[in-house]
Amino acid sequence: MTPANETPVRVGVFGLLGSGNLGNDGSLDAVLGYLRAEHPEVVVDALCGGPEAVTTRFGIPATRLHWYRGEYRTASRASAIAAKGLGKLVDVFRTAAWVRRHDVVIVPGMGVLEATLPLRPWGFPYSLFLLCASGRLLRTRVALVSVGAATIGNRPTRALVRWSARLAAYRSYRDAQSRDAMRAMGVDTARDEVYPDLAFALPTPRASAPSDPSAPPGPVCVGVMDFHGGNDDRARAYEIYRRYLDGTIRFVRALVEEGRAVRLLTGDECDASVVAAILDAVDSPLVTAAEPSSLADLMKEMAAADTVVAIRYHNLICALKTGTPVLALCYAAKSDALMAEMGLGAYCHPAREVDADRLLEQFRALEKRSAELRQTLTERNLAAARRLENQFNSLTAALFPAADHAHTLRKAP
Repeated sequence: MTPANETPVRVGVFGLLGSGNLGNDGSLDAVLGYLRAEHPEVVVDALCGGPEAVTTRFGIPATRLHWYRGEYRTASRASAIAAKGLGKLVDVFRTAAWVRRHDVVIVPGMGVLEATLPLRPWGFPYSLFLLCASGRLLRTRVALVSVGAATIGNRPTRALVRWSARLAAYRSYRDAQSRDAMRAMGVDTARDEVYPDLAFALPTPRASAPSDPSAPPGPVCVGVMDFHGGNDDRARAYEIYRRYLDGTIRFVRALVEEGRAVRLLTGDECDASVVAAILDAVDSPLVTAAEPSSLADLMKEMAAADTVVAIRYHNLICALKTGTPVLALCYAAKSDALMAEMGLGAYCHPAREVDADRLLEQFRALEKRSAELRQTLTERNLAAARRLENQFNSLTAALFPAADHAHTLRKAP
């Protein structure tokens, strides 16, 4: 409890939260769980993409990330272009004013230091730079917690990301290659640590008992994505999308022809169009679609499945966390690294070059080793939980030194 004569610590959370991406919101959920368990006295609010959704779901006050409401719509008219430009200036002062009200700001996970999906420098990279620069100027500690990073080719984006990382008071990464990428871009990472993705700290639903080998095969969850490649793929974005979609449709159709039930899953609101395209192409009662609103919903679906095939990073995490064997359609090195870390490195398939026949071969090989891989995932999940406990202890020491000192005194003999 905070003594009556002391002002409670004010903590802000920052990011594209409440904007329809389940992985981003799952990272926030994990950090709020840590704060409520270890620092129940703190006062928390958010600066985020979807403030109404964040307040409704998480029960914390939230402020819109951008002054201009049309920030993520393409500006074609002169008035819209002018408003968007004015918004960039206004956001300098809005961000600084918000940061000033806090003792600590946490950026919870997410791939905030990468551009593996299409990204413009004046979008989120600019917002993150404003946050970290304001934190350094106003002496508010900004923490990038278990974030993803990747080497960025676009020079303005790379510069904004590099300076954001340099100005943060605390950095940790969700895999070693993220730390290596930041080092390659000129950030001193000597004191930065690597921990699992924050979603591994979320509660896990009870998994279904492994199928009886003599019983008919169980359902397959297929996680989909509105995938058009990354920043460097803009010239062939539609080609990549069609190849991914056509390959996925062929794969789902082959499963249905074998009598397998298929459950389509999304990870972001924009993925609904891909679900609709698959349902239209594979007209069968064996193919159904879920409408998950959280990572918890995704995990419940995957815990009930025999096998998962997925593309979104946090869909993969949900499958791995429930101990369900998963085949990954990888669009970035982070997915390959995650699968290798969890013992499933042999079950990766390139999302840009989906080959339905090869995908089916890998899928059948995965299912043959299902029992063995479930045991491997149980062991790897326990290790991830222990490492995240260390992460939260490290975070307490870095951001809440008084609380860490009190905790040490309580534990002293």
